[in-house]
Amino acid sequence: MATESSSKSRPGISTFKGQDRALRAGRLGTGGLLLSVLAATAPLMVVAGVMPTTFAVMGIVGQPLLYVVLGLVLVLFSVGYAEMSRHVHNAGAFYAYISRGLGGTAGASAALVALVAYNALQVGIYGIFGFEVSGLFATYADLSVAWWIPALVAALVVGALGWLKIDVNARVLGVLLIVEVALVVIFDIAAVADPAAQGLSLHAFNPDTLSGAGVGTALCFCIAAFLGFEQAPVYAEETSRPHILVPRVMFLAVGGVAVFFALSSWALTVATGPSAIVAQSQKQSAGLLFGLTESRLGGTFTDVLHVLFVTGMFAAMLSFHNVVARYAFAMGREGLLPAAFGRTNSASGAPGTGSLLQTAVSVVVVAVFAVADDKPTGDPTVPVLHLFTWFGNIGSLGVIVLMAAASASVIVFFVRRGAAGAQAWRLVTSALAGIALLVIAVYTVKDFDVLVGAGPGSSLSWVLPGIIGLAVLVGLAQGLLLRARRPEAHARIGLGNEAFQLEKAAGETS
Repeated sequence: MATESSSKSRPGISTFKGQDRALRAGRLGTGGLLLSVLAATAPLMVVAGVMPTTFAVMGIVGQPLLYVVLGLVLVLFSVGYAEMSRHVHNAGAFYAYISRGLGGTAGASAALVALVAYNALQVGIYGIFGFEVSGLFATYADLSVAWWIPALVAALVVGALGWLKIDVNARVLGVLLIVEVALVVIFDIAAVADPAAQGLSLHAFNPDTLSGAGVGTALCFCIAAFLGFEQAPVYAEETSRPHILVPRVMFLAVGGVAVFFALSSWALTVATGPSAIVAQSQKQSAGLLFGLTESRLGGTFTDVLHVLFVTGMFAAMLSFHNVVARYAFAMGREGLLPAAFGRTNSASGAPGTGSLLQTAVSVVVVAVFAVADDKPTGDPTVPVLHLFTWFGNIGSLGVIVLMAAASASVIVFFVRRGAAGAQAWRLVTSALAGIALLVIAVYTVKDFDVLVGAGPGSSLSWVLPGIIGLAVLVGLAQGLLLRARRPEAHARIGLGNEAFQLEKAAGETS
């Protein structure tokens, strides 16, 4: 009788037929899940690319302190988010959480934002990946290779791996990540052992270094370095103990990333001297790290670092691909995408149709930028400054908006369950995190021209963030339409595999 009442409490939920509507459980432990989500952070790409860019564009020496501040904000966010993961296990993660708290229509909007944002993050990396591989061919093989050729090859390889079991992908991601982190740690140690003239200065952790108008925009740059930790709930259905493993991995990821990037950005200031880091970053840009390792660790180490720079980006692309495929799977399973996306491969259990969708999007976008590139053999403007920067910041804005909405959803979810008193401190942390994330989102939109390197009057300053705004509106419209025309589909938004289990249990007792 209890089962019947549970199923009847969600009217209109249609039956999911077959195990191809559920991801296989028990395939990931703490290690595999942690490596899968951390791979998206691409530590070497952040240290070699994001950090020098932030120093150069914002002129703020206190970047190490920003990682500490953001780490605290995201820990506050994770408190409520992790508690939510104990109650909701769905490959849709963000949109599943938002729909449980703010309703199915808001969930539909969040689903489309997530799909657009993670696609943008994944596709954007192909630009810098293709350019860097092209440079390696030119340097070590004396071959002139257009950037889009390795980018397209990578898209196809990543797509093929997306068809494999997640544990195979976790091994690939793990090996690449561990080696990458090890090399950055070696640089950090070398920088501390051989500092610039100012010695082991802690000036970069001085709050005075964060004064100025560029702090808000710098936060936009730096928060991108953390993206990946929030993906842990996406894999909840594929773990044996999601209520334990997902929160554990999230806190390990946030804490580890904050400490790692704070120390690594500090090591850069030590290696150049705090007074010189901004000027050196403006002069050398992404070459800063490689120049510093060349003088301290030699040419061979720097060559290996260049190769790991590429493999680290590949690991990030694979990680984001897996997330996009699972979002597409969850949306297909719940009627937000065609039903074909809501089925898994019979052989591997992977969300194959979602993987194909992400691969197709990547190939099309790279092809469009390749056609637009009038100097396909070496001009970094299109692949790096446009493809990487435009799409990377679109994706970051989308995830920031999702995290702010998820913070609000956590509060509403527990209040509606009558658990506000028991969860009071978690609701407070969610509120504080939500406010901080909204502030960062406002700065992101306000200074989008700076983030993408466009002029003050450029239409890109509103067109690019407008993509996320459009996704919000189209998703809301879809949710309202589903509620009016297909209430059974609207009723199961955010339920995921739970809807299938409820119907299966009801069938067994009938």
